[in-house]
Amino acid sequence: MLERNHVSHPTLQAQLSLAARSKRKRNRILLFIILALTAALLWKVILSFDPYLPNNDPIEAPPVTALHPIVFIKQTELIAETSKAGITILVTDGFRSSEEQNAIYAKGRTTEGKVVTQVQGGHSYHNYGLAVDFALRTKKGEVIWDMEYDGNKNGRSDWMEVVEIAKRLGFSWGGDWKNFPDYPHLQMDFGYSINKLRKGHYPPVE
Repeated sequence: MLERNHVSHPTLQAQLSLAARSKRKRNRILLFIILALTAALLWKVILSFDPYLPNNDPIEAPPVTALHPIVFIKQTELIAETSKAGITILVTDGFRSSEEQNAIYAKGRTTEGKVVTQVQGGHSYHNYGLAVDFALRTKKGEVIWDMEYDGNKNGRSDWMEVVEIAKRLGFSWGGDWKNFPDYPHLQMDFGYSINKLRKGHYPPVE
Protein backbone atom coordinates (compact mmCIF):
# COMPACT_ATOMS: atom_id res chain seq x y z
CA MET A 1 0.00 0.00 0.00
CA LEU A 2 2.78 2.35 0.92
CA GLU A 3 4.63 1.36 -2.25
CA ARG A 4 1.60 2.21 -4.42
CA ASN A 5 1.36 5.67 -2.83
CA HIS A 6 5.06 6.16 -3.28
CA VAL A 7 4.69 5.49 -7.03
CA SER A 8 1.62 7.68 -7.53
CA HIS A 9 3.03 10.74 -5.72
CA PRO A 10 5.42 11.90 -8.50
CA THR A 11 2.70 11.21 -11.07
CA LEU A 12 0.34 13.54 -9.20
CA GLN A 13 3.05 16.16 -8.99
CA ALA A 14 3.62 15.95 -12.74
CA GLN A 15 -0.09 16.35 -13.39
CA LEU A 16 -0.27 19.39 -11.10
CA SER A 17 2.83 20.89 -12.75
CA LEU A 18 1.34 20.34 -16.23
CA ALA A 19 -1.93 21.96 -15.15
CA ALA A 20 -0.05 24.95 -13.71
CA ARG A 21 1.96 25.36 -16.92
CA SER A 22 -1.23 25.16 -19.00
CA LYS A 23 -2.87 27.79 -16.81
CA ARG A 24 0.13 30.11 -17.12
CA LYS A 25 0.13 29.61 -20.89
CA ARG A 26 -3.58 30.47 -21.09
CA ASN A 27 -2.99 33.54 -18.95
CA ARG A 28 -0.14 34.69 -21.20
CA ILE A 29 -2.29 34.20 -24.31
CA LEU A 30 -5.15 36.10 -22.67
CA LEU A 31 -2.80 38.91 -21.64
CA PHE A 32 -1.40 39.07 -25.18
CA ILE A 33 -4.91 39.32 -26.65
CA ILE A 34 -5.85 42.08 -24.20
CA LEU A 35 -2.67 44.03 -25.00
CA ALA A 36 -3.21 43.60 -28.76
CA LEU A 37 -6.81 44.81 -28.54
CA THR A 38 -5.76 47.76 -26.37
CA ALA A 39 -3.01 48.73 -28.84
CA ALA A 40 -5.40 48.45 -31.80
CA LEU A 41 -7.99 50.61 -30.05
CA LEU A 42 -5.36 53.20 -29.10
CA TRP A 43 -4.06 53.31 -32.69
CA LYS A 44 -7.58 53.77 -34.01
CA VAL A 45 -8.10 56.70 -31.63
CA ILE A 46 -4.79 58.24 -32.71
CA LEU A 47 -5.67 57.92 -36.40
CA SER A 48 -9.14 59.37 -35.92
CA PHE A 49 -7.97 62.30 -33.81
CA ASP A 50 -8.26 65.58 -35.65
CA PRO A 51 -6.17 68.31 -34.03
CA TYR A 52 -7.97 70.92 -36.11
CA LEU A 53 -11.42 70.45 -34.62
CA PRO A 54 -12.67 73.13 -32.17
CA ASN A 55 -10.84 73.24 -28.83
CA ASN A 56 -7.65 71.85 -30.38
CA ASP A 57 -4.69 73.93 -31.42
CA PRO A 58 -3.98 73.61 -35.18
CA ILE A 59 -0.53 72.94 -36.53
CA GLU A 60 0.77 75.68 -38.78
CA ALA A 61 0.26 74.92 -42.49
CA PRO A 62 3.30 74.60 -44.77
CA PRO A 63 4.40 77.84 -46.46
CA VAL A 64 2.90 77.26 -49.91
CA THR A 65 2.58 80.34 -52.10
CA ALA A 66 1.94 79.02 -55.61
CA LEU A 67 0.57 76.10 -57.57
CA HIS A 68 2.37 72.79 -57.20
CA PRO A 69 4.69 72.48 -60.26
CA ILE A 70 2.92 69.39 -61.57
CA VAL A 71 -0.49 71.00 -61.15
CA PHE A 72 0.79 74.06 -63.02
CA ILE A 73 2.03 71.87 -65.89
CA LYS A 74 -1.26 69.96 -66.06
CA GLN A 75 -3.19 73.23 -65.99
CA THR A 76 -1.19 74.40 -69.00
CA GLU A 77 -1.87 71.09 -70.77
CA LEU A 78 -5.57 71.41 -69.98
CA ILE A 79 -5.73 74.84 -71.61
CA ALA A 80 -3.93 73.49 -74.70
CA GLU A 81 -6.02 70.31 -74.98
CA THR A 82 -9.35 72.11 -74.60
CA SER A 83 -8.23 74.67 -77.19
CA LYS A 84 -7.65 71.82 -79.65
CA ALA A 85 -11.26 70.79 -79.01
CA GLY A 86 -12.43 74.29 -79.92
CA ILE A 87 -13.04 75.31 -76.30
CA THR A 88 -11.49 78.29 -74.56
CA ILE A 89 -11.24 78.11 -70.80
CA LEU A 90 -10.18 80.66 -68.23
CA VAL A 91 -8.50 79.56 -65.01
CA THR A 92 -10.28 81.81 -62.52
CA ASP A 93 -8.45 80.66 -59.41
CA GLY A 94 -5.39 78.63 -58.49
CA PHE A 95 -3.38 79.01 -55.32
CA ARG A 96 -5.40 80.74 -52.64
CA SER A 97 -4.07 81.85 -49.27
CA SER A 98 -5.81 80.90 -46.03
CA GLU A 99 -6.77 84.55 -45.56
CA GLU A 100 -8.42 84.61 -49.00
CA GLN A 101 -10.14 81.32 -48.19
CA ASN A 102 -11.56 82.78 -44.98
CA ALA A 103 -12.84 85.82 -46.87
CA ILE A 104 -14.66 83.56 -49.33
CA TYR A 105 -15.99 81.42 -46.48
CA ALA A 106 -17.47 84.54 -44.88
CA LYS A 107 -19.68 85.17 -47.94
CA GLY A 108 -23.27 84.34 -47.18
CA ARG A 109 -22.39 84.01 -43.51
CA THR A 110 -20.94 87.19 -42.05
CA THR A 111 -20.71 89.17 -45.30
CA GLU A 112 -23.07 89.70 -48.22
CA GLY A 113 -23.37 87.20 -51.05
CA LYS A 114 -24.11 83.53 -51.53
CA VAL A 115 -22.35 80.71 -49.75
CA VAL A 116 -19.70 79.44 -52.15
CA THR A 117 -17.55 77.19 -49.96
CA GLN A 118 -17.93 74.94 -46.95
CA VAL A 119 -14.32 75.10 -45.77
CA GLN A 120 -12.27 77.69 -43.95
CA GLY A 121 -8.65 78.65 -44.45
CA GLY A 122 -6.26 75.69 -44.36
CA HIS A 123 -8.98 73.21 -45.29
CA SER A 124 -9.04 73.75 -49.06
CA TYR A 125 -6.71 72.18 -51.61
CA HIS A 126 -6.41 75.66 -53.12
CA ASN A 127 -4.48 76.67 -49.98
CA TYR A 128 -1.79 74.12 -50.89
CA GLY A 129 -1.55 74.88 -54.60
CA LEU A 130 -3.25 71.62 -55.55
CA ALA A 131 -6.46 72.94 -57.14
CA VAL A 132 -7.70 75.27 -59.84
CA ASP A 133 -11.12 76.65 -60.79
CA PHE A 134 -12.15 77.26 -64.37
CA ALA A 135 -14.80 78.99 -66.45
CA LEU A 136 -15.62 79.05 -70.18
CA ARG A 137 -14.90 81.96 -72.48
CA THR A 138 -17.27 82.42 -75.39
CA LYS A 139 -16.21 83.50 -78.87
CA LYS A 140 -17.45 86.97 -77.92
CA GLY A 141 -15.08 87.03 -74.98
CA GLU A 142 -17.72 86.55 -72.29
CA VAL A 143 -16.75 84.51 -69.22
CA ILE A 144 -19.52 82.06 -68.35
CA TRP A 145 -20.21 79.15 -65.99
CA ASP A 146 -22.92 77.63 -68.21
CA MET A 147 -22.66 73.85 -68.05
CA GLU A 148 -24.99 73.43 -71.04
CA TYR A 149 -23.10 75.77 -73.39
CA ASP A 150 -21.94 74.17 -76.64
CA GLY A 151 -19.61 76.72 -78.18
CA ASN A 152 -17.81 74.29 -80.49
CA LYS A 153 -21.16 73.06 -81.87
CA ASN A 154 -20.43 69.34 -81.58
CA GLY A 155 -23.62 68.49 -79.74
CA ARG A 156 -21.86 68.10 -76.39
CA SER A 157 -21.56 70.34 -73.36
CA ASP A 158 -18.27 72.25 -73.50
CA TRP A 159 -18.12 72.13 -69.71
CA MET A 160 -18.26 68.35 -69.55
CA GLU A 161 -15.72 68.09 -72.37
CA VAL A 162 -13.34 70.13 -70.22
CA VAL A 163 -14.04 67.85 -67.25
CA GLU A 164 -13.38 64.78 -69.38
CA ILE A 165 -10.03 66.14 -70.57
CA ALA A 166 -9.11 67.24 -67.04
CA LYS A 167 -9.76 63.78 -65.63
CA ARG A 168 -7.65 62.25 -68.38
CA LEU A 169 -4.81 64.54 -67.28
CA GLY A 170 -5.12 63.37 -63.69
CA PHE A 171 -7.45 65.92 -62.12
CA SER A 172 -10.43 65.00 -59.99
CA TRP A 173 -13.60 67.07 -60.38
CA GLY A 174 -15.48 68.85 -57.61
CA GLY A 175 -18.71 68.20 -59.48
CA ASP A 176 -18.47 64.56 -58.38
CA TRP A 177 -18.73 65.53 -54.72
CA LYS A 178 -22.05 64.42 -53.25
CA ASN A 179 -22.39 66.71 -50.24
CA PHE A 180 -21.43 70.04 -51.81
CA PRO A 181 -20.65 69.79 -55.55
CA ASP A 182 -18.15 72.39 -56.75
CA TYR A 183 -18.51 72.36 -60.53
CA PRO A 184 -15.64 74.72 -61.52
CA HIS A 185 -13.20 72.93 -59.19
CA LEU A 186 -10.38 70.64 -60.36
CA GLN A 187 -7.73 69.24 -58.05
CA MET A 188 -4.76 66.92 -57.80
CA ASP A 189 -4.32 65.71 -54.23
CA PHE A 190 -1.67 63.02 -54.98
CA GLY A 191 -3.30 60.92 -52.25
CA TYR A 192 -2.68 63.58 -49.58
CA SER A 193 -5.57 64.36 -47.25
CA ILE A 194 -6.18 67.87 -45.94
CA ASN A 195 -5.28 66.60 -42.47
CA LYS A 196 -1.90 65.38 -43.76
CA LEU A 197 -1.24 68.65 -45.59
CA ARG A 198 -2.06 70.64 -42.47
CA LYS A 199 0.53 68.63 -40.57
CA GLY A 200 3.20 69.92 -42.94
CA HIS A 201 3.41 67.06 -45.44
CA TYR A 202 3.47 68.07 -49.11
CA PRO A 203 3.51 66.05 -52.36
CA PRO A 204 6.98 65.75 -53.94
CA VAL A 205 7.61 67.86 -57.01
CA GLU A 206 9.28 65.16 -59.10
